[in-house]
Amino acid sequence: MRKLTTGFIVPIMAAAIMVAVVGCGGGEQGPGSTKEAKGGVSYGGVFRMNETEDFRTLYPLNIVEVVGHRIGSQVYEGLTKFNQKDLSIMPGLATRWDELDSSKRFVFYLRKGVRFHDDACFADGKGREVTTKDVKFCFDKLCEVTPTNQQFSNTFKDRVVGANDSYDKKAKGVAGVTITSDSTIEIKLTQPMPSFPSILATQGCWIYPEEALTKYGDEMRIHCVGTGPFKVKIIKEGESVILDRNPNYWMFDQFGNQLPYLDIVQFKFIKDKRSEIIAFRNQELDMVFRLPVEMAKDIMGELDQAKQNSANFVLQSAPAMSLTYYGFQHKLAPFDNVKVRMAFNYAINRKFICDKVLNGDATPAIYGIVPPSIPTYNNKSVAGFTYDPDRAKKLMAEAGFPNGKGFPEVTMQINSGGGDRNTMTAEYIKKQLEEVLGIVVKIDIIPFAQHLEALETGKALFWRTGWVADYPDPETFLTILYSQHIPAELNTRSSMNSVRYSSTQFDSAFVAAVREADPIKRNALYLRADQIAMNDAAIMPIYYEQNDRLVHRNVRNFDINAMEYRDMTAVWIDTGEGKKDSAK
Repeated sequence: MRKLTTGFIVPIMAAAIMVAVVGCGGGEQGPGSTKEAKGGVSYGGVFRMNETEDFRTLYPLNIVEVVGHRIGSQVYEGLTKFNQKDLSIMPGLATRWDELDSSKRFVFYLRKGVRFHDDACFADGKGREVTTKDVKFCFDKLCEVTPTNQQFSNTFKDRVVGANDSYDKKAKGVAGVTITSDSTIEIKLTQPMPSFPSILATQGCWIYPEEALTKYGDEMRIHCVGTGPFKVKIIKEGESVILDRNPNYWMFDQFGNQLPYLDIVQFKFIKDKRSEIIAFRNQELDMVFRLPVEMAKDIMGELDQAKQNSANFVLQSAPAMSLTYYGFQHKLAPFDNVKVRMAFNYAINRKFICDKVLNGDATPAIYGIVPPSIPTYNNKSVAGFTYDPDRAKKLMAEAGFPNGKGFPEVTMQINSGGGDRNTMTAEYIKKQLEEVLGIVVKIDIIPFAQHLEALETGKALFWRTGWVADYPDPETFLTILYSQHIPAELNTRSSMNSVRYSSTQFDSAFVAAVREADPIKRNALYLRADQIAMNDAAIMPIYYEQNDRLVHRNVRNFDINAMEYRDMTAVWIDTGEGKKDSAK
């Protein structure tokens, strides 16, 4: 579950990649240069992408936003990984696993020969081999209470035997995670969960060495030691993050080429979307994620004209597993009143926002919390909120605020960045709330890190945010409303259920769904939980995202997916500069 800054996995290797553990080799070329490899691919080059917001942290247990995840996922790995093309789960640091006892017990077989990045945290500065003890250490840390651990709730809590006892300090270590041999580790679950390997691909389950945490402590926010295809070289916060090729990476392609192909992956932090597009057109970026609303028509026109003129970039597009919504602080007036929350929801014309404000680059969120892009989930059976100003006015009157009389001025908090998508949507929502409900709304735009801090610690009353799937399942969205994620005190950080919604009916349906092994029954329970949340106006869904990105035509093996999960392991630059037809 990753918070959106705009509007949260593995071999992308297209059909060409076959993993094998062999010795090091290949790719001995200078940074930025290219060298032909077997099979017609090329080593070398720099891939440059941009983020419109700064990252908050790169420490796996503390990553809750997309920018940190996009950087960290190139540096760290878990036992399992997602396939970048179709989001199927596949081996990572584990070569395979056995699913036993009706999905209540899993045995993972650790890949031999994988080494951590070279780093000063090791006695000789050389990365040592990863062992099952490292996996056990990281999973135990995942189940400890620390200020920098925000991943327990959406990973092992209520799922892994002994995880809750460890977190509550009733036991040391997680009883359900045991080392069974030098190459195997067993995980026992409290209930059947066939999708558990997907959990292990998320950032909370990435593996790092104990030596790094001992040496760097909180500085692991920027000092990363993982096993991934790239390692951190330079971090200039707010300006650039440069990742270097890991020369000891364990993965090879089907032709025997050691991965990754690229020399460098660079993240820039150009805050303005117009400037970002200019940098892309000037060949200073290799891709742009999300088109600025005010330039989308011009860019699409360029693409249409380019069909006959062989433009040097292509548009990749996919329905996103992400939701943009506005949150209410349920613990504070006036949003502790369900009729007020419902009135706000009915006052918004989501179709107008998607069609006119965003130029069709999103789908109105009128069916519930879970996006339609989640496989097998029929979200259209959930009755959400459509535009109904008369009903909105009636509800406000019933709440004690006829025509807005007596209603306090509301501050709508949104984050900066993301081009004009956020501000244009916020301005329209402000206009509709004021016109329909007769209230006064003030927009407060603040940096993303401050935005997160305010909404997670109960300081924000009404705010814009979003949620990206960590894995393709309704649970990854509905868990943000599970009451067990709410801390006792309002000022205590609540990164999951930041609106602090609490419903015994919702919890009952949600927990039953998590524990249900039958996929049809499970989806039915999730649909029920989704409907309960809508009936309570738990949040104000606005739109389901569409993932669009511009990619230069000479980029290969960079598939788009519904989670906008990026794995640069097998991306390469075609020095033929776009003789092929796509950037797949």
